Amino acid sequence: MKIPFYDIGESYRELKLEIDSAVASVLKSGWYILGKEVSSFEKDFAEYTGSKYCVGTSNGLDALFLVLKAWDIGEGDEVIVPSNTYIATWLAVSYARAKPIPVEPDIRTFNINPFLIEEKITQKTKAIIPVHLYGMPADMDPIMDLAEKYNLKVLEDSAQAHGAMYGNRICGSLGTASAFSFYPGKNIGAFGDGGAITTNDADLAERVRCLSNYGSQIKYYNEYQGYNCRLDEIQAAILRVKLLYLDEWNRRRHLVAEEYYKINNSKINLPYQGLQKENTNEDKIKFVQPYSGIESIPCWHQYVVMCKNRNKLQEHLTLSGVETMIHYPIPPHKQKAYLQMNNLSFPIAEQIAERCLSLPVNPFISYTNLQYVINKINEFY
Repeated sequence: MKIPFYDIGESYRELKLEIDSAVASVLKSGWYILGKEVSSFEKDFAEYTGSKYCVGTSNGLDALFLVLKAWDIGEGDEVIVPSNTYIATWLAVSYARAKPIPVEPDIRTFNINPFLIEEKITQKTKAIIPVHLYGMPADMDPIMDLAEKYNLKVLEDSAQAHGAMYGNRICGSLGTASAFSFYPGKNIGAFGDGGAITTNDADLAERVRCLSNYGSQIKYYNEYQGYNCRLDEIQAAILRVKLLYLDEWNRRRHLVAEEYYKINNSKINLPYQGLQKENTNEDKIKFVQPYSGIESIPCWHQYVVMCKNRNKLQEHLTLSGVETMIHYPIPPHKQKAYLQMNNLSFPIAEQIAERCLSLPVNPFISYTNLQYVINKINEFY
């Protein structure tokens, strides 16, 4: 049996008629840049996230970068970032010519530890970028309290958090602004690159929109030295269709997570309760499972477990036909791209990189295939 980690084509096959119709409509219109599909998607996604404004962008990295530029963050400024994240979070800060200041995560949630942030705040600090990693909401309330205390901006990196909930609030509406990615493998992914920012700040939205379009609001009149970072019209049409199914797909992901939790005999109550038990004793259980926090509902972009014998378990699953992934094998501070930081030590981020393993959690995995994966995990232990 072959179990793919995520067959991205499944989303198209499930929605083929609707997506084909949406794409054909754009092609027939003859309007391919900044047309009605982009503006309609921006309206739909703003409403979905509970935000006043949404601006489509070319990808998630550009979304992060454009917000920092719109805030005039640059040379000599510092931005607090997680030590445990995909490198794009750091790259956006570097592109703005500011300095990323890493803060270690909470080992239980993988997300930035809000109680370690204050010690890293200096007079140069201008913003905090908490990442909702793997679709697990970061602990935002204490972060926002710190931001108010020190007059800092908060930019949520929601690239993996489409539909995730923090209390009764949805990710993308928790900070000063939020950046999303619609990379094909996301919970709602385009058929190419795409991104967006959401915010309640009208001036920020207007400036990001202008910066993303060559610094121009009126054609051939340029207010800023801008960029070409626009969301494509065809991708917006596809995203509009997929957005209608996001909650259902997230529900399916949650059901998969429920089955994985049973591996350690955790007691579960459907649909969104019971996944909060802390599993931190690696000597008594097979592996440490995700812990999102009592009030959070993850969107399960990834289902990441921690195990001391990660490489052996991955090899066993690979030989059994089960594809897994490692998110992420090298922390940003150990990457060649950040050679100047290679001598720094962030032991929690490094431990996560050494022990984390992502299991298939996509909304299209069949019950039979899921039970096969679970059986192979149990067989290994």
